[in-house]
Amino acid sequence: MRELRYLFALLVGTKRKYVDPSRAVEILKDAFKSNDSQQQDVSEFTHKLLDWLEDAFQMKAEEETDEEKPKNPMVELFYGRFLAVGVLEGKKFENTEMFGQYPLQVNGFKDLHECLEAAMIEGEIESLHSENSGKSGQEHWFTELPPVLTFELSRFEFNQTLGRPEKIHNKLEFPPVLYLDRYMHRNREITRIKREEIKRLKDYLTVLQQRLERYLSYGSGPKRFPLVDVLQYALEFASSKPVCTSPVDDIDASSPPSGSIPSQALSSTTEQQGAPSSELPCTSPASIAAISSRSVIHKPFTQSRIPPDLPMHPAPRHITEEELSVLESCLHRWRTEIENDTRDLQESISRIHRTIELMYSDKSMIQVPYRLHAVLVHEGQANAGHYWAYIFDHHENRWMKYNDIAVTKSSWEELVRDSFGGYRNASAYCLMYINDKAQFLIQEEFNKETGQALVGIETLPPDLRDFVEEDNQRFEKELEEWDAQLAQKALQEKLLASQKLRESESSTAQAGEPEYLEQPSRSDFSKHLKEETIQIITKASHDHEDKTPETVLQSKPESTTSEPPSNQQVVEVAIPNVGKFVIESKEGGYDDEIMMTPNMQGIIMAIGKSRSVYDRCGPEAGFFKAIKLEYSRLLKLAQEDTPPETDYRLHHVVVYFIQNQAPKKIIEKTLLEQFGDRNLSFDERCHNIMKVAQAKLEMIKPEEVNLEEYEEWHQEYRKFRETTMYLIIGLENFQRESYIDSLLFLICAYQNNKELLSKGPYRGHDEELISHYRRECLLKLNEQAAELFESGEDREVNNGLIIMNEFIVPFLPLLLVDEMEEKDILAVEDMRNRWCSYLGQEMESNLQEKLTDFLPKLLDCSTEIKGFQEPPKLPSYSTHELCERFARIMLSLSRTPADGR
Repeated sequence: MRELRYLFALLVGTKRKYVDPSRAVEILKDAFKSNDSQQQDVSEFTHKLLDWLEDAFQMKAEEETDEEKPKNPMVELFYGRFLAVGVLEGKKFENTEMFGQYPLQVNGFKDLHECLEAAMIEGEIESLHSENSGKSGQEHWFTELPPVLTFELSRFEFNQTLGRPEKIHNKLEFPPVLYLDRYMHRNREITRIKREEIKRLKDYLTVLQQRLERYLSYGSGPKRFPLVDVLQYALEFASSKPVCTSPVDDIDASSPPSGSIPSQALSSTTEQQGAPSSELPCTSPASIAAISSRSVIHKPFTQSRIPPDLPMHPAPRHITEEELSVLESCLHRWRTEIENDTRDLQESISRIHRTIELMYSDKSMIQVPYRLHAVLVHEGQANAGHYWAYIFDHHENRWMKYNDIAVTKSSWEELVRDSFGGYRNASAYCLMYINDKAQFLIQEEFNKETGQALVGIETLPPDLRDFVEEDNQRFEKELEEWDAQLAQKALQEKLLASQKLRESESSTAQAGEPEYLEQPSRSDFSKHLKEETIQIITKASHDHEDKTPETVLQSKPESTTSEPPSNQQVVEVAIPNVGKFVIESKEGGYDDEIMMTPNMQGIIMAIGKSRSVYDRCGPEAGFFKAIKLEYSRLLKLAQEDTPPETDYRLHHVVVYFIQNQAPKKIIEKTLLEQFGDRNLSFDERCHNIMKVAQAKLEMIKPEEVNLEEYEEWHQEYRKFRETTMYLIIGLENFQRESYIDSLLFLICAYQNNKELLSKGPYRGHDEELISHYRRECLLKLNEQAAELFESGEDREVNNGLIIMNEFIVPFLPLLLVDEMEEKDILAVEDMRNRWCSYLGQEMESNLQEKLTDFLPKLLDCSTEIKGFQEPPKLPSYSTHELCERFARIMLSLSRTPADGR
């Protein structure tokens, strides 16, 4: 008792995230240990716990009382009484009995009231004397209801065929407010009358439903149809256009001279009509002879040429106008009669259902309301599973979910989904209702002096308050020690990082920004620069409006560049898609890897195409011409429809920005920074255009561009590239059947991609593709682990459970987060069912013990991600490598059969 008091006091007032119940649990295990050391049923444990607490309170009450009858709080709260009334061996009897948890059968019932009705009215009572064949039976009537009413739902039954218990997953509904007036002894007379009326209505309802079924499933054969449809089909057939020739003659008459009729068509037609070919209507002997004289040529059905005038639907051969008129009149009248009869039956059935539902809704029968307070849920099979609870917070007026150490806000909809059953393997096994009129159960306590409501630790008695405060002080001390350890560790890491930074300072200075964007952030075009841009570009376009970019590239410049200085080296470099260039660069100032990137190739091409404008109007006009050409090219790429293996977003950051509708200022500033790249100083023209771009960047005012937003866009693009690399490595490992490595990378890819897609549809990759391979990885690993477990060898079994505990169980919640992903949910069910199937198999005791310990983790229905590891480190990669590997892996996926993707 003392440990339970401490446990519940900590639950009320602790500052810890969760409370460790180990000490109380060990005491309970010793007290309730069964002889055969088998796992106890949760209902059996609850019964024993309540009995144990009742005995403990009874001893305490007897010690404190002198003359008055002792009051036991367990009895006062959880126990009620019912009167058993019946007839046994022809004699009437009445017995008053006490009850705590009230057991209810689930199988065969659809809601809680049906379960209660069946439990309150028992059938034949077994007699000790078989010669007494008189009627016997009994009714239960509540005489006294406890403030807390507990219903124990029996969801397990023993399968005689399989020789093991099975769980019943049938759906059972229960209301948030339950009115118990119909089960009270004081209302037994009126309840009996209503039960008789309900029985009479249900009998009548059965007759009506059988009659309706005859209308909806008409016919004497195995296939049945609604009678209204049968009459409609008959009417449609009778109204079809009559044909005076057989289908065979139609085909023969419309076939070309060179054609031939398969003999099967003629024979099958005559067989269907039940007459020889000579008796075919409208067919002359000459035509039959002509048909039989032709050589038989077998053609597949798809090569048969059916004439366009052949009716597509069957139709009567001979029918007169008078016959058709009478038949249509009868069918119309019969159809109308059947529709009216069907509608009347359906309305009568609905009225009876409604009458039964409202039978106990009068004011005298809604005086004993009980409100649902807690629902205990089990997920799994009969031999193992996972438990959690929903408890209603009356002060916050919302449901809370208690799942191991996780306490989260919930809703009635989630409770229904997990508790009613019929969906997955989760269902309620215990319902706790509280008397809605007993306000002392939920009302707040108030401070007598201040009048304020007491909360948390203030509600505890002095001894428990002191205990909780001492524990909170110990916890705060533990936090201080933990913080000190973290601070020391962080300081050591900082010193180590600074040392590494000093060692690599020279190389870091040269490395600069990522290759897709080389220059540091500055600012963007100003308003007066926009006007200047328009004027210069207009002038340049007038001067060269008759020249294409190709002719501009072929034109010779009017001036030649000066001799390179002595401190520069001259190198000839071939750049793909651009051509050969003579590089004039200071030693160490040229990065050939960056010059190979798609970004730099596009800029060099744009500068080359703007050479004519540069020679005529100077560097600034050449710069504006080049940046306009490059932006036009990137805009075209962003609008192009490409196959999966070609993703221009990986080639160019600007394409990514355009597709995701980044602000124009962000795009302009990014282009300026690319044109201001220092690697463009390999010849005079590129160097001068680079200087113009850098000057424009320097002139931009800070207020013109939101630098924080600018950095966010580039940070997002870096995340997109990282996500792509995670995806590539994950898919490559999957194809190599290295499923553990693949899983880690694919999970990171999916999580990052989902975050990107939440901002826009073009900010990430195909979510369904990543989801599919993530799911397949988990299924493959689950299969591997199951095969290791089935081997029975200790080492193999341990390896299989390591796979499950370290890779499957921690990541299953990722598949359950989005309940709209039906394939993910089905995959989780497949994995769980595979392991639950072992429960019914014979195995060694050590394997059974390991399986029993492991299954609750697998069957945990929570969506909390546990044990998620740090994202795997990505190797260094260039844009060229990224694009090449992405194209290669996507091409290989496109060649995979559809059922493997």
